[in-house]
Amino acid sequence: MFSRMESTDRKVAQQLSTASDRADRLALEPLHDMFPPQGFFRGSLNSFKEIWHRRELLSLLVRREIRAKYKDSALGLLWSLVRPLVMLAIYYFVIGQLLGVARAPGMDYYAIYMYAGLTMWSLFQESVTSGTGSILTNAGIVKKTALPREIFPLTSIGAALFNFFVQLVILIVAVALTCGFNFSINFLHFPLAVIVILVWATALVFFLSALNVYLRDVQYLTEVALMIGFYLSPIIYPWSIALPWFSSHPVLQEIYLANPVTLAVMGTQRVMWNTSNANPWPSYLAYRLLIALAVGLIALILAQRYFSRMQRNFAQEI
Repeated sequence: MFSRMESTDRKVAQQLSTASDRADRLALEPLHDMFPPQGFFRGSLNSFKEIWHRRELLSLLVRREIRAKYKDSALGLLWSLVRPLVMLAIYYFVIGQLLGVARAPGMDYYAIYMYAGLTMWSLFQESVTSGTGSILTNAGIVKKTALPREIFPLTSIGAALFNFFVQLVILIVAVALTCGFNFSINFLHFPLAVIVILVWATALVFFLSALNVYLRDVQYLTEVALMIGFYLSPIIYPWSIALPWFSSHPVLQEIYLANPVTLAVMGTQRVMWNTSNANPWPSYLAYRLLIALAVGLIALILAQRYFSRMQRNFAQEI
């Protein structure tokens, strides 16, 4: 009996010794940076390649966020329509009827005009708002799992994009039943507008989500900025109202039209709001959208490199 116990003790001692040797060898190994510094363009390219390789994980996280958002709710996905429809009803009554914008010359189908703008704004606002806090929201995964952290802001954009498609279906049905579509070359404004919104939202989310880890006030400042930004685009008021004032302030007009969200809203309204008395749109709207897209792609690369640089200390800061 004692010989068996001694044999067992020897085996345990050998295992402990082997484990100790392994631990000693592991302690001598040099530390490797999980996110080593890379060249500017090569670093961005490698990051986007890694995100593409994790696209299945990204899809799973998007579905998880959508399910979690509407979990245990009676209406489910219909809640994605409640907020924009309530906003539409309030603004249509207050701005359109009480202030008479809906009865102004050239403002036929004012509800379509406004809902088209609200649909694009909701995509941008939801992406930026939820994406800014995405790293902190997923703090448990960030601290325990080695994966490209850009996935979390992109998950927020994916969920916002899903809600956008739900609202877009309602918009398309409403347009088809009222003013109808005018299929021409101008129809290309809409996909270009969506791409501009997504590129700029992604760039802002990369920058703000990384900054929010180190400065928690960023999320609240973003909400305030979005409240102000809503009125800097012709969503509840027509472009024609601002046009006379801008005619005497051409520099301010160019600043106003430099806003990519404003251009995307106008591009969508130009496609969806098909009226014979429509107000004149800004000149070269398509070219302005292309310029906004080009600048947005540069901003996206810069924001991703900033995110990559700051993510090294996410686990410690969280």
